[in-house]
Amino acid sequence: MSFQEFYGLEGQAFSNAPDNRFYFNSGQHEQALLRLQYAVDSNKGLSVLIGDIGTGKTTLARRMLDSLREEDYESALLIIVHSSITSQWLLKKISVQLGVKNPASSKVEILGQLYQRLSEIHEEGRKPVVLIDEAQMLNSRELMEEFRGLLNMENAKGKLLSFVFFGMPALNHCLALDPPLNQRVAVKFKLKSLDPAAVEDYIRHRLRVVGCERDLFTPDAYRAIQAYSQGIPRLINTICDNALFEGFLLKSDIIAADLIDDVASDLDLERRHCHILNEAEDEVDQLVERLGQ
Repeated sequence: MSFQEFYGLEGQAFSNAPDNRFYFNSGQHEQALLRLQYAVDSNKGLSVLIGDIGTGKTTLARRMLDSLREEDYESALLIIVHSSITSQWLLKKISVQLGVKNPASSKVEILGQLYQRLSEIHEEGRKPVVLIDEAQMLNSRELMEEFRGLLNMENAKGKLLSFVFFGMPALNHCLALDPPLNQRVAVKFKLKSLDPAAVEDYIRHRLRVVGCERDLFTPDAYRAIQAYSQGIPRLINTICDNALFEGFLLKSDIIAADLIDDVASDLDLERRHCHILNEAEDEVDQLVERLGQ
């Protein structure tokens, strides 16, 4: 018997693999989507979502991609996996994602093909949107200047292309490499860690998705998960997954705080006061932005 069977789960509730079934529409995630959607609806050009490791940026990017209806948008999600890409590679990738066939070998020709394709999309009554995940990997002035050039593509009705950047706080440094581009950020939203009430709701939500309607964690266990995870969804998943496995080995019907303590110790996690950390991080981010201006 697996621990999923022991607890009556119809699958892995706390896997960290991207799965839209587990999307948790917290208040801040809802607000983020509303603002990003407004930006692309209004052809604002560039919007940015910032979040620390494990706060759900990729999940949110995939959720937004799914929400952009094909009849209204020509949309694509580009995930940056390393920091050594060139501007020409980037142009080709964006062009192919938006439907350019057989992109040319020179940058000038690619830009011409892309402009023609963007014009076609607009003539169809749709809006081209490219979502860039892990955008903090675009850490060069050349790449930032390339995006500024792409945002300059316009016709009589306005901008031809919208970008949405999803990235860690280091993305602010990337944008600062090209001040004119940084000034063109029309919408920026920062994802924060989940508060204690949201942590409980998040855990219950993921359990409901796999068919579990009862609480598997005691109130003290929820508080311990919050303290060790700092409200970061990826850490919440890791703690809960390990706790359920250990609970299964102990044949425990419910997970108490002492078991969370043991799991957190094995994972080398420490209890922290999340609101204090969040306030400190906000102050650091504000200082970084002021220094970049």
